Amino acid sequence: MTDLLDGVRAGNIRAGDGAMGTMLQSAGLDDGGAPELWNVDRPKEIERILAGYADAGAQLLTTNTFGGSRPRLLMHGLEDRVHELNKAATQIARSVADSHEGVFVLGDVGPSGELLEPMGTLTAEAAQELFAEQIEGLIDGGVDGIIIETMSDLTEVRAAVDASRQVAPEIPVFATLSFDTNLHTMMGVSPEQAVVELSAMGADVVGANCGRGFEELESIARKMVEARPDGSLLLMQSNAGLPELVGADFVYNGTPDGMGDLARLLKDLGVDVVGSCCGSTPEHAAVIRGVMVP
Repeated sequence: MTDLLDGVRAGNIRAGDGAMGTMLQSAGLDDGGAPELWNVDRPKEIERILAGYADAGAQLLTTNTFGGSRPRLLMHGLEDRVHELNKAATQIARSVADSHEGVFVLGDVGPSGELLEPMGTLTAEAAQELFAEQIEGLIDGGVDGIIIETMSDLTEVRAAVDASRQVAPEIPVFATLSFDTNLHTMMGVSPEQAVVELSAMGADVVGANCGRGFEELESIARKMVEARPDGSLLLMQSNAGLPELVGADFVYNGTPDGMGDLARLLKDLGVDVVGSCCGSTPEHAAVIRGVMVP
């Protein structure tokens, strides 16, 4: 497990993967369907998507478990299958990673979908239990690290980080927030506050993902780079531009070349790892790899 973190620190692991949801929708996932169910019902499709990213040069593969916590699975009547679906997702990613040299698996943990106190009723302790349940499945499947992503509430991030340390103290933890409201998260967290507090929580690699396109992510990255504590490692994963309505479908307008330009800027700023988020494909991942690990 330390090979992953050592590789990031040494500058050898610098290229992430891209969107899972976008690829699943292209493969036929219906709106409102449970992506995590495909880990057991259509595992070959998940394997194909992850292999596409690995073949494109991604050094980090993210499991198909963004909505793999109990509250998110409850919306699909799958709340009793948390361990099964998370473990299955990891086993698929593990098999792909093991067939490619220098590829690692990050177990994906997204927001619970619940509001924590004082805005909502979920306590930090209960949130930690929910995340620990999910992370146990990821660990049992064989992840190299945990990525806590698209968060907006620092209390929820802390619950997830603490859950990872509780379940597997030695596993590296990546944590990113989504800044989509005037360069702040939905809960009002600034990039500067995020990089300081995520690092203080004990996350090994911190940063931003999703958001509102290339230019905004560049602005967020600049703020994080300026404020980051000594020794903090930074991860940035932008959406492929912004979605535009084309006919009856939303299509992201960010080209692979545009993603490459962003990756070059981020690399020059001192960002350690660059991946991509919604709307991206293996074509975007290939360009990022070419920039980050020439």
